[in-house]
Amino acid sequence: MQTTAAVRGLSCTACGESVDPGIERCPDCGGVLVVDFDADAVDGPADAHPFPPGTTVSIDEGATPLVPVPELADELGVGGVAIKDEGRNPTGSLADRKLSPAVSAAVADGAERVGTPSPGNGAQSAAAYAARAGVDSKGFVPSRCPFLNKAMVNVHGGDMYVVEGRYADAVEAFADSDEPLTSVAPGHPFRIAGAKALALELLADRESTPDAVVHPTGHGETVLGLERGFALAADAGLADAVPRIYAAQPADCAPIATAAADGETEPGPVDHPDTIVGPLEVPDPAAGRAALDAIAATGGDGVAVPDKEILQAAVDGCEMGPEVGATGGTGIAGVRALADRGAFDADEEVVLVNPVAGSKEADLLRSHLMSQGM
Repeated sequence: MQTTAAVRGLSCTACGESVDPGIERCPDCGGVLVVDFDADAVDGPADAHPFPPGTTVSIDEGATPLVPVPELADELGVGGVAIKDEGRNPTGSLADRKLSPAVSAAVADGAERVGTPSPGNGAQSAAAYAARAGVDSKGFVPSRCPFLNKAMVNVHGGDMYVVEGRYADAVEAFADSDEPLTSVAPGHPFRIAGAKALALELLADRESTPDAVVHPTGHGETVLGLERGFALAADAGLADAVPRIYAAQPADCAPIATAAADGETEPGPVDHPDTIVGPLEVPDPAAGRAALDAIAATGGDGVAVPDKEILQAAVDGCEMGPEVGATGGTGIAGVRALADRGAFDADEEVVLVNPVAGSKEADLLRSHLMSQGM
C-alpha cells in the first residue's frame, strides 16, 4: 500500500501497538486503529491525506464552507458561532471525507468489492467511491434507511442488502456475511483519517483556533479523528491549542454523550434505541471508547437532546444559516443545551459540524412543521 511520506503507520488507541497499514483493528487487543502522521511533514490540510493524489479515490470531496451564524452566537451569548457545512460534499454528507481514504486503502490492497453496514449515508458514499474506483460495493442497511440513500446506492451501481429492523440488525448481518467483501465499515482507520483532514481544513478556514467544536455523533470515529487532527496540527505548529470537543446525540440513543457526561470510559450499548435521527441511531458505536478518550483529552463533554428539540433546532438553523436537517439540528440543539449549562465563556468561538445536507432530511423537518399546523 503506497502512502504519503507523512504517514508513519497505524497505532492502536487502546494499547498503543504500532502496526502496518492493511489491518482494520488492532491484532493484539481489537482496539480502534488510527493513522499516524509525522508532524514535521504536515504544513496544511493536504498533508493529512494518507495517499498520494494519483492514488486517492476522490470525487473532489472537502473544501466545504465555514459559515458564520451571528444570530446563533447572540442567542448563546458567545463571541462567535460558525457551521462547517459538510452537506456540501459530493453525496451530501461527511461520509465522503471518510470513504474516500477508506476505499482508496481497500483498492490499494487489491479489493474488488467493498462493503459496509450503514444507516444510509455511508452506504451511498461507499457506492459512489467504489464506482469511481471501478470496483463493486455492497451496503447493509436497515429497512428504515431513507429511500434517497437506497436509491442512490443503486444509481451508483452498488448492491444492497436491506435488513428488516434497525441499524444494529444491519451490523449483525454484515458481520455474519460470508461474501468476499473488503470492509470499509465504521471504525476503519482510514475513515478516521478523513476526519483528521477535516480538523486541519477547519483550522485553515479560520484566523485562530476555535475554543470548542460540537459534533453530532454516531459511531464516534469523527470525534476521534477531529481530536487527533487538532493534536497533529498543534504538534505541527498550525494551531496554538486543541479545541474542546463535544459529542451531541439524540437523547434516546446517546451512548457516547451519556458516558462522557457521567465520566465513564466505556459507552454502554443502548438496548432500545428510538430516535427520528436515523444517521445517529447507533446503539453500539464502533469507536465509542476511543471517542470518549478523545473527548476527555480535550476537556470536552457529551450532550444528549430530545428529538423534539432537535427538529426545532434544525428549522431554526435553516433560518439562521446554511440548510441543516435533523442530523445537523442535533448539533444546534446540543450547543444550546451546553450554553444553558454554562459550557462556554462570553468571548469563546464555537464551531458546529453539519454532517448531512438539509435536503436529505427535508421530510423530517416538513413533518415537524406540519405537526405545528404550518
